[in-house]
Order: sequence, then C-alpha cells, then structure tokens
Amino acid sequence: MTDTLQRLLVKLKRRSRFDSADEAALLGLPFTVKMLEPGHYLVRQGERADFTCVLLEGFAYRQKIVGDGGRQIIALQVPGDAVDLQNSLLKIADHSVQALTAITMARIPRVDLLDIAARYPAIAHAFWLDTLVDGSIAWEWIANIGRRDALMRLAHLLCECAVRLEVVNDESGDCDTLPMTQEQIGDALGLTPVHVNRMLKLLERDELIARRARTIVILDAAQLRSVADFQSAYLHLNLLND
Repeated sequence: MTDTLQRLLVKLKRRSRFDSADEAALLGLPFTVKMLEPGHYLVRQGERADFTCVLLEGFAYRQKIVGDGGRQIIALQVPGDAVDLQNSLLKIADHSVQALTAITMARIPRVDLLDIAARYPAIAHAFWLDTLVDGSIAWEWIANIGRRDALMRLAHLLCECAVRLEVVNDESGDCDTLPMTQEQIGDALGLTPVHVNRMLKLLERDELIARRARTIVILDAAQLRSVADFQSAYLHLNLLND
C-alpha cells in the first residue's frame, strides 16, 4: 500500500522539491485507512488529535461552533489534503473537521510526522508551506465573506473548488463541484439557505451553472470567474515556477 499516500506526495511536490529519499520517507509513513459516512467527524474541536488525517477520497470541511450552537464552515477539503496538519504541533484541535461526503482517509500518527519532519528538512519545509497556504486561503475566505456581495461570494466559492479539483484530478474543463446543501453553503458564506437559493437561481438563469441533485456543475468557468472577481494567486499553485 505504498501508493496510498501518493496524493499527498503529489500535492506537496507542486510547491516543494523532493529527492528520492524524501519521497520514499513520505510514502513509507505508517498509517491506517478509515472510511467515514457523511456527517462523521475526522477531528473534534477541543480534543487532542493524535493523528493527522490525509483525505484520499471524498470531501470534508472545517467548522467552528460558537456559543449559541451556530456553525461557521471555515474551509473545504479535497482529496490529497492533510486536513489537520497543524495538530501535529498543537495540543488540542481548535476546530472540527467533518465529512461532507463519504470519505476515505489515511490516519498518520503525529509522532511519526514530527519524526520525519525532524529528519528530512525538505519534508518539514513542505509541511510548513502547506500550513501557510491554508492560512492564505483562510484570509481570502475572510475577505470573501466580509467585502463581497452574496452573488460574488457564491461564485468565488465555486471557482475555488473547481480550481482545486482540477489540480487534484490533473484535468481542466467543466467539472462537478460543491456537493453541499444550501444550508451548508450558507454556513460557509454567512448567508441564509433562502438567500443561497436565490443566488443559485441567478447563476442558473445566466447559464453559468447547472444543478444536479446536490451537485453544482460549472458551465461557463470564465464568466463565473468574472462575476466572482476570482484570482487564484492566493492558492499558490505554482511556487516552484515563481
């Protein structure tokens, strides 16, 4: 099962240079594979996380629960993501990670992540970069919710998800994105489900998207990016070429 962590390796190598020893060390990390149904937790807020979870298949999201029980979705996770890498250094998880769809994940003990980072500087550098990019995405989400109108927020979320999936799947063109309910989209964008539905209808009216059950299909990516004022620089996809 040496190829189980291949998606994580491919993702890290887009931004960091590994030699053959680095690659072998990463792929040789111990792990256990676990499958979860939608709604199940990978990590719970307030608990100690003794493992880092690498998403192999499916979608997940990070969320914070506030005092009155309200939920804010603060990030989406796609295959290849180490969804809680920061917990290899933090004592407790400051947010939860929940399965959006049925998922398959690899759980890597935090002690083994710390050990490999100490012995392989290139891997430590790649882990560091990965957490920095997570921060960059978080800043963009703050700007999206705080300064864009509802239609732009929704379009921006769709564009981000599409770009990240194109990278994961190494393909371009129309792609299915965001298998989320309107309530979940609203919790990610600071909107009510009713408002989300209105915005989806506007994008459908203009033939930028189509809805198929819980899946949104992008029909006109270029125009959707224009509506969203979407620039992918914050995803830092081409660091090795900069």
